[in-house]
Amino acid sequence: MRFSRSWFRKEVAPIALALVLVTAARSSLADHYYVPSGSMENTLFAGDRVVVDKTAYGVRIPYTKIDVIEGAHPEAGEVAVFDSPVDGTLLIKRIVAIGGQVVTLHDGHLAVDGVALESRNFPGREKFGGRLAALNLTDGGGPPIDHLVIPAGKLLAVGDHRGNSLDGRYWGLIDERELYGRAVAVYFRKGDGFVWKPL
Repeated sequence: MRFSRSWFRKEVAPIALALVLVTAARSSLADHYYVPSGSMENTLFAGDRVVVDKTAYGVRIPYTKIDVIEGAHPEAGEVAVFDSPVDGTLLIKRIVAIGGQVVTLHDGHLAVDGVALESRNFPGREKFGGRLAALNLTDGGGPPIDHLVIPAGKLLAVGDHRGNSLDGRYWGLIDERELYGRAVAVYFRKGDGFVWKPL
């Protein structure tokens, strides 16, 4: 069977274009993330599926880290997706401090700029502005941090399961530009099915 150019333009080209556009949109606009471990318990659990806004920190040329539209700067308390500085694995962690802040972490409890973040009204939760982080300290608090000053343009990312998270306490700070996007909400959780739990 012979395929003509007109057949290709009418039948194949639109499908190929649609696939390219969908793939580019996932690269630059929105995507989902599958949580592989319990390092973010009790906020995220292994097997959770999370919606990620890839425009939160800027719109990029697909498959690059080149911004065409500048986005917001990350804020402490946001849950973000980025590549591990160690091996390039895609990670999801909480941004606990941004440039200019001073961080202390003892027994799993954070203090930023000298103020303890644990909520008086909600023990076991830390308050970042309007966000609450539900901690898991069943495995202890993990490595401590003593008065770490975060340089401008850098971030400290730490898991909410403080004693079971390979995070910035081990591999250091990350650059703001390394963030792919902000986690918006859990949309699927094992045992619950489809849900919508904003982060």
